[in-house]
Amino acid sequence: MKDLYKELEKDVRYIEGLKACINCGTCTAICPAAAVTDYDPRIMIDTVQTKDEGKLIELLKSDTIWKCAECLSCKTRCPRGNVPGYVIQALRALSIETGYFTASKQGPKQLALKRTIGEHILKYGYAVYIDEVNTEMYPEQGPVWNWIRKNKKELMQRLGVSYKKKQAGALRDIPEESINDLNRIFEETGAIKRFKKLEDDCAILARKQGMDSKNEDYFRHLFNDSTD
Repeated sequence: MKDLYKELEKDVRYIEGLKACINCGTCTAICPAAAVTDYDPRIMIDTVQTKDEGKLIELLKSDTIWKCAECLSCKTRCPRGNVPGYVIQALRALSIETGYFTASKQGPKQLALKRTIGEHILKYGYAVYIDEVNTEMYPEQGPVWNWIRKNKKELMQRLGVSYKKKQAGALRDIPEESINDLNRIFEETGAIKRFKKLEDDCAILARKQGMDSKNEDYFRHLFNDSTD
């Protein structure tokens, strides 16, 4: 892909996120990720402002853009109305679209999020759905979760939860029309296309590693690898 900056500047998140940075460092001071990692939103914004194509490619290939938690604390504090978190979102999208995300350690882990949160939203209307959370895949839930899943119908009734019911309330059955609307939103915003790009490029990467991206072992490899 040529003219990466032109592609980046088309993204509404970039347009809204970078207005008039004065390099004051307020975003870094308030950033929770900067407090516990080497992520520095001030440096990231400064790098983007250079409009250096080589530096942009380095960013797209780096782990840096995947360390932001998108809490948007930066949005609440910037004295010039910039939102580094929005710029990060635009950079992440471009990293996936160009395939550069596979050059980092953190980028390919987005496949795990796509297959959990992304697919749960499109299938159930929930980012995390109780029927899909089990201790085999999520051991941190512990033995209590096994009991909850085993007794969920009775438990949900006692708690007054609308589990799988067509009525208002938590865990209600989301209407098919609403699910279709969600899918259309993901399609229109390019998310479905990026999901496919994630799958395709991770399949190539997995083969290079002697693994199969469709195999659950590869999913676990991505999901459980917490290095860097």
